[in-house]
Amino acid sequence: MPDFSKRCTEDELMDDFALSREIIDPIMDELEVINLRLGGYSVFFNAFKKIGLKDQYSISDWGCGGGDSLRQIAIWAKRKSINLQLSGLDATPAAIDYARRKAVARPEISFELANVLTDDIQPNQYDVIISSLFTHHFRDADWINLIKKMVASAKKAVVVNDLHRHWFAYYSIGFLTGLFSKSYMVKNDSKISVLRSFKKSELTSLLAEAGISNYQLRWMWAFRWQLIIYK
Repeated sequence: MPDFSKRCTEDELMDDFALSREIIDPIMDELEVINLRLGGYSVFFNAFKKIGLKDQYSISDWGCGGGDSLRQIAIWAKRKSINLQLSGLDATPAAIDYARRKAVARPEISFELANVLTDDIQPNQYDVIISSLFTHHFRDADWINLIKKMVASAKKAVVVNDLHRHWFAYYSIGFLTGLFSKSYMVKNDSKISVLRSFKKSELTSLLAEAGISNYQLRWMWAFRWQLIIYK
């Protein structure tokens, strides 16, 4: 039985930046369906109401993967009559290629191949920085460095959308991907993602170590944490 008492440090197959287009494309398709069915994007829409998103704000999605979050945000913004400048950063070339192809009809979205921990990103470069199911890929020390960099690079706020480590989430995602996924990687990584994710006490401790106190942390369905850090 998995140990839910502490964060797992096992790497996911998705952590390989050299994954090919043939592997990435079907995985990105499946992950978008999972996010849509489990309400993953609502974490952002709810946070944007709290932040008071304004016209012409720039939003950067770090670890954007296939860019599905930005495409859903673009649809949401159009319904709200808000013009946004949307950009995604990811270190996997095949993911960036996929994201660009999927967003070809959306000129408000751009994508850049970048490692957010090591590449030069300027202070206050974006109004809002977001991430979805990204920060659990980092061990504690790197998580702290990542969050500090996100905060430094955002003018208004940082919104982190990530998983709650819980036995029900682990077995549920295993059951669902076993039924509907055709990808071994999705079946494997989805359960490891839960094991690498966070309990509330861990997030509050990590934020304290990072010297961050102006934030809101909320649990949302399905087993998601919404972390909003205000500047």
